[in-house]
Amino acid sequence: MSAWAASPARIGVTGSARADLEAIREAAGESVADLDAGEPADDVRALLGASPSSGLRAFPSLEWVHSTAAGVDAWLRPGSVPAMVTLTSAAGNGAIPLAEHALMLMLMISRDAPAWAAAQQRHVWQRRVHGELAGTRLGIIGYGHSGKDLAAKARACHMQVTALRRRGEAECDGLVSLRYGADGLRNLLSTSDMLVVTAPLTPETTGMIGAAEIALMPPGSAIIVTSRGGIVDEDALVDALRSGHLGGAGIDAHAVEPLPVSSPLWNAPGAIITPHNAATTPATVERGRQIMLENVRRWVRGEELRNIVDRDAGY
Repeated sequence: MSAWAASPARIGVTGSARADLEAIREAAGESVADLDAGEPADDVRALLGASPSSGLRAFPSLEWVHSTAAGVDAWLRPGSVPAMVTLTSAAGNGAIPLAEHALMLMLMISRDAPAWAAAQQRHVWQRRVHGELAGTRLGIIGYGHSGKDLAAKARACHMQVTALRRRGEAECDGLVSLRYGADGLRNLLSTSDMLVVTAPLTPETTGMIGAAEIALMPPGSAIIVTSRGGIVDEDALVDALRSGHLGGAGIDAHAVEPLPVSSPLWNAPGAIITPHNAATTPATVERGRQIMLENVRRWVRGEELRNIVDRDAGY
């Protein structure tokens, strides 16, 4: 990455990053262009707040693009970001609320909380036997920021935790048991009472959990998706809920969003649907803001940026 002193070019600010324009100027100095206000952009080398459809070819000197979102699958489509341009993201900004949401969904499924809500609407005092998380086997697909935070929370609930990672050799990191590759996935599925998907959407994870994979899970188990839709085959998920093989599902991220009114997921037995709302918290925004501003300061000093996207890995 070029040092600011060697490349006295401006940072271009647009879209979602404009709310922090003054903070960006304070971090970077005066060499910041407000692109949405029509300030010249022909010498912009860094771009903050753009979307994948922004048309980056309008910036011939571009060296760095920062996505204010954590997920970058849309950025990695062919032609979105030139190969020589560094892409960074807000990865990790929503890890805490995503893990909290997954924990909430696990508790709701374990105790069949929707049944209590329905009874309340009918003014019915309905007591029953229900489950608990203690001793439950949790499998996590994707052991990044959110997966690790969820593992810590689940261990506090006395759950047994296993996680699938993309690569590595260790069998345990001191917190959870680790699995790798296709064999590891099969082992994880067959030993998980609760399966939580926290992985990014990449060519490797797209369609990773289909009918055959769901069939490996124990009868009455549950699937929870908090990261990205498209990793779990939703038709296969609905079939498994209807057959009773799965005892529940908590889906916050969907293959098509907003979830179509006609989707069978809405009425699938045991399904809890939330509108991709798990990480929509003020603290998520602030953490993302701090990641962006730290990267601005690093860019100015010529230091390595945080959250550089590995295009081969897809995150």
